[in-house]
Amino acid sequence: MRDTGMDTDVVIAGAGPTGLMLACELRLAGVDVTVVERLAERTGESRAGGIHSRTLEVLDQRGILDRFLAAGRLEPVGHFSGLYLEFDEAESRHPYPLTILQPVIERLLEERAAELGLRVRRSSEVTGVHQDETGVTVELNAAQAAPATLRARYLVGCDGGRSVVRKLTDIDFPGTAATMTSLIGDVELPDLPEDYIWGRRGEGGHYSAINFEPGWHRVITSEYDHVTDPDGPVTFEQLRASLIKLIGTDYGMRNPRWVSRFNDTARQAAEYRKGRVLLAGDAAHIHFPAGGQGLNMGVQDAVNLGWKLGLVINGQAPERLLDSYHSERHPVAERVLHNTRAQAALSRPDPQTEALRDVFASLIVFDDVNRHLRDMLTALGIRYPGGGDHPLAGRRVPDAGLKTSGGATCVYELLHAARPVLLDLRGSAAVAAAVEGWGDRVDLVEARNEDDRWTVPAVGEIPAPAALLIRPDGHVAWASAAGTPDTAALQAALATWFGPRLGRTRRAR
Repeated sequence: MRDTGMDTDVVIAGAGPTGLMLACELRLAGVDVTVVERLAERTGESRAGGIHSRTLEVLDQRGILDRFLAAGRLEPVGHFSGLYLEFDEAESRHPYPLTILQPVIERLLEERAAELGLRVRRSSEVTGVHQDETGVTVELNAAQAAPATLRARYLVGCDGGRSVVRKLTDIDFPGTAATMTSLIGDVELPDLPEDYIWGRRGEGGHYSAINFEPGWHRVITSEYDHVTDPDGPVTFEQLRASLIKLIGTDYGMRNPRWVSRFNDTARQAAEYRKGRVLLAGDAAHIHFPAGGQGLNMGVQDAVNLGWKLGLVINGQAPERLLDSYHSERHPVAERVLHNTRAQAALSRPDPQTEALRDVFASLIVFDDVNRHLRDMLTALGIRYPGGGDHPLAGRRVPDAGLKTSGGATCVYELLHAARPVLLDLRGSAAVAAAVEGWGDRVDLVEARNEDDRWTVPAVGEIPAPAALLIRPDGHVAWASAAGTPDTAALQAALATWFGPRLGRTRRAR
């Protein structure tokens, strides 16, 4: 039962992809959520333009992937600093990136949130944050009403790189300053002689013209050693002048739908949790958008945090579980900042960097190098610490085909409800006995595996496990090979991630 002194369990500041995905995750856990958004409506700015393999898997795990696939197009194209990568269909059911613009992603997630009983409170800007031992008071400045306050148990800042929540909570945001400036806009290019231009290099920078939608191109120009005020005005004429400077023509550029700027500033919040305030998405990390990792990382932040916050709010796990959000996701963002700095450096327009790119391009053709870079950009290679020595421990679970008493299914279908799953593939009485007492939080599923061997990124093929404990975010908390399962380790994992033993186990399917 919610504290009568609370207006809601969680306030989420920001209705972008991160905030909306987190809201959906919390609603699946039965948590009351209020999403507040400074803007009166979605901007329509395209910004991010794609979803990588791991995020596609996450959407599949929630049973909502089809609506995204229907709104975008899959393309077997990815890159590291403009150097093309190959994809491996054995690593995932969804190996290829989905081209889909951010406004569409936001619309689909907001529709999903509405299905789960949530509405976004727009024109509501956070102006104050005050937390104590029992909750957080969030002050709001609403455009159509007098300033108001919301009292919640937790506040999550998903309000972008200039996060007001982060600043009001005095969370440090260290990193590196910009060394270049990029301009971006969606425009018509009637004189473009090609369907698209990708990463073409000119004196002082590089440029692209990508055909995301019929009749429209996204033009991106990047000029190195030219840093402008990131908060200054951006105009269509500036974008036109930048393209002419780099290539000598504007291809008849006209009718801009929007223009913006970005740079290679790379910063990360020193702490993702400060008491009852947490950060996710761009509020926690900003970087050069090389390889399209930002939106994907934010959605994955939300899925890592959502089930943990749900368990804590529902009284099923201790509050210290929230500390694992920082310990798991902060290193992930740290590695992304590292690889995007590398990609920005590898794009510099000078003879030394050209030589380096040639060498780098000759290395990418080797399978191990290609796989390492691909798994880094797609997030398929993430492995969280702990969970034992099994090759699957800490990694995302493959979507293996299964047969249960209810018929054919697959691993990701078991995760639609965002509940932990103990998957027993050998009908072990010891496994069933070990999970007794976690039934209010963990579903026990007995099944038979249709694949004798599973493919694990960065590992390769391994024998199918005998049993595994899958967290709601699709990562493996414990796994057992053939033989006698280590039930003591299983119970330790259950207690670590899902709180102390309480009720009886619920058998699924």
